[in-house]
Amino acid sequence: MSDFDAMNIQWFPGHMTKTRRYIEKNIGLVDIVAETVDARCIRASQNPDFDRLLTGKPRLMIITKTDLADPDITSRWVNRFKNDGRACVCTALNTGRGVREILPAVRAALADKIERYAAKGMKKTIRMMICGVPNSGKSTLINSLCGRRAAQAQDRPGVTRGGQWVTLSSDVELLDTPGILWNKFKDMRCGLHLAFTGAVKDDVVDIETLALELLKFLREKYPSALEQRYNIELCESDAPLEIYEKICKRRGFILRGGDFDYERCAKILLDEFRGGKLGRISLEEP
Repeated sequence: MSDFDAMNIQWFPGHMTKTRRYIEKNIGLVDIVAETVDARCIRASQNPDFDRLLTGKPRLMIITKTDLADPDITSRWVNRFKNDGRACVCTALNTGRGVREILPAVRAALADKIERYAAKGMKKTIRMMICGVPNSGKSTLINSLCGRRAAQAQDRPGVTRGGQWVTLSSDVELLDTPGILWNKFKDMRCGLHLAFTGAVKDDVVDIETLALELLKFLREKYPSALEQRYNIELCESDAPLEIYEKICKRRGFILRGGDFDYERCAKILLDEFRGGKLGRISLEEP
């Protein structure tokens, strides 16, 4: 068991229980569900609770933050979903790329229902619910779809606390929901990946241990990203703590008395990873 596994983390705060009840109460009002997943950790950001909560509803997967993820790995995920018959759209929310593809994909998924209404001389108003883990880009996506600030959007979890209906077009209305984490993690790697990306609040984890776990991953998968960003040279024998201290030295994170400022270094490392300053990095492969 790693140090991170041993932490006593409150993954599932009370407002997430309320969100589950809210989804259960309102799922009957919608025709389709859009599920946002973070391109950097697609497996971890697919909340398995949604399979039960959203039973019987067509689902469109919206892969967000593709501009922060390894493009080759994202492409492999998309191919996997297509092979599984799952509809998905890739978006880069900072640039708006892919956002215009969402509503046509929604209409295509509901084409039969729309045609049945048209045959009766009626225009179908599509009602769509959007769900996802915290910090998966839901609010930014909604604002991009609306072309205005319809929902709060900040780079931290827990901003959206109540559902709201938003008109996206003349024929599509959307019900926003707060982000909801997994109830339990059978594989703590999923918890780690969500914590790396900011889906879990930093004040419920030990960020210094979290930083060490991130350095361990980057050392194995993306060593050049560390070397280029922090202007350090890695050795085969470097342990995560040694890399941590190399970054502290290079950035001048030294406390009075000569001790390393591990907390400051951890915050910078996590912020720069989340902001894409280390490059396009994916935490999971299909």
